[in-house]
Amino acid sequence: MARLKNHYNNQIKKELMEEIGFSNINQVPKLEKIVVNSCSRDCLLNSKVGQKIADELSLITGQKAVPAKAKKSVAGFKLREGQVLGASVTLRGEIMYEFLDRLVNITLPRVRDFRGVSVKSFDNSGNYTLGLKEQIIFPEIEYDKIDKVRGLNISFVTTSTNKENTSKLLSKLGVPFEKKD
Repeated sequence: MARLKNHYNNQIKKELMEEIGFSNINQVPKLEKIVVNSCSRDCLLNSKVGQKIADELSLITGQKAVPAKAKKSVAGFKLREGQVLGASVTLRGEIMYEFLDRLVNITLPRVRDFRGVSVKSFDNSGNYTLGLKEQIIFPEIEYDKIDKVRGLNISFVTTSTNKENTSKLLSKLGVPFEKKD
C-alpha cells in the first residue's frame, strides 16, 4: 500500500473527523482522483508535439497519457475538430497517492523561490487546481531530452463540498500552502 494512503486511512481520517465535526467516518472528505494535463499551441504547427507532451506526462505520472483533442473547429485559431492539442492523465488509487507523495516531498521543493502553493485556486465544489510553469521540475524529466519547457495543470478532485474542508484535507496530506501575511 502507498505510504500516503496508509497514513490517510490510519491517522488523517480520524483527525479530520474530529476537527470538522462529522459523526460518520464516511463523511470525511477524501481524494477521488488527480488529473494532470498539458496543452500547447505548438501542437497546431507540429503534430509530433502532442506525442512529446504525452510521453513526458507518462514519465511524470507513471501512467499512459491520453491525447487531448479539439472538440470544435475554430477558424480564427486555425484549429480543426479532432486535432491533438496536448495530453492528460487521470490518476486514481495507489498511483494517485504515490504521485501526490512525490509531488509534495520531491518536486515542489525543487521549485525556485518556492513559498507554497496558492490558496486562491479552489473552486466552489471543493476541488483544487495547481498550475506549474515548467515540467522540468520533475526528476523524471531529463533536461537534455526536452525540446521546449512547457507548463502543466494538476487538479485534485475530492469528495468535499466546500473549500475549507478541501484545504484541511490537502494540508493534512502534506500540500504546502503559502502563509498569509
